[in-house]
Amino acid sequence: MRPIQAPFPATRFRRLRRTPGLRAMVRQASLSPADFIWPLFVRDGKGERDAVPSMPGVERRSIDLIVEAAREAHGLGIPAVCLFPYTDAALKTEGCEEAWSDGNLSNTATRAIKDAVPDMTVMTDVALDPYNANGHDGIVRDGIIVNDESVEALVKMALAQARAGADILGPSDMMDGRIGAIRDALETGGHGDVAIMSYTAKYASAFYGPFRDAVGASGALKGDKKTYQMDPANSDEALRLVERDLREGADMVMVKPGMPYLDICRRVKDSFGVPTFAYQVSGEYAMLRGAFDHGWLDGETAMLEALLAFRRAGCDGILTYFAPEAARLLDA
Repeated sequence: MRPIQAPFPATRFRRLRRTPGLRAMVRQASLSPADFIWPLFVRDGKGERDAVPSMPGVERRSIDLIVEAAREAHGLGIPAVCLFPYTDAALKTEGCEEAWSDGNLSNTATRAIKDAVPDMTVMTDVALDPYNANGHDGIVRDGIIVNDESVEALVKMALAQARAGADILGPSDMMDGRIGAIRDALETGGHGDVAIMSYTAKYASAFYGPFRDAVGASGALKGDKKTYQMDPANSDEALRLVERDLREGADMVMVKPGMPYLDICRRVKDSFGVPTFAYQVSGEYAMLRGAFDHGWLDGETAMLEALLAFRRAGCDGILTYFAPEAARLLDA
């Protein structure tokens, strides 16, 4: 007797796609407002906001309006904002002294947010480019971005941000040894509870252009950042950097840019199992927003799909300019 065979094919994957309920039951990745960090650009003045032309829908805001944005984020269930200052050109120097001024835009905005919305987590950027007359993330001497002198400056900057009440410091400079130096300074300076999210795998990418417009660094930049940011061709190096930064005291790590580097996100999460974040950077935002605004993509659907891809790749959270828009959609 011939065995009874099930009709071909016995396994039909479409069975579990048939209804929204079935799809929800087997869905592996999820997305919620709690997965977002909202980057905000701080400018001087009061009641002031101005558009960033290369990032439609993104604005620089004065500190009072930054506080309003933080309240909005809190109400939407977004747990954190990340601050980036648009510094007056008159305050930019080769020594970058404004970077560790207790009264600079970033530190003043941090204190204002923590006073008004105490439960909002504030992340800050530790890099010298918003304060550097040369536009680089480190100090420049004779055309060279010097590492150790830059680390000394970054430590002073980190301590000022900790004094202002920052919950998370985000060293984005890619200088060697800066995580260990910052962690030591925080511990000895009475700020041992301040977390570090290291921009561990930050690539020398073409996708940062609109961000540099937003912080006013585009015109000042002399040369490129390829001597300290990662080569886009490299993958194994990212894992070595993660291992080093964790050993030096990083609590979380970040991959930047995001979508073009999802393979790096996956490798980092699989290799270390630590809190892993990605930054959906300005160029990614600008491309998607441009396609949405021209009707070339369904904006809401494509935005959420792009963000979900980060979670599927192993990311615990995403820095995204879409944060409030996506949070409203997810809450609808």
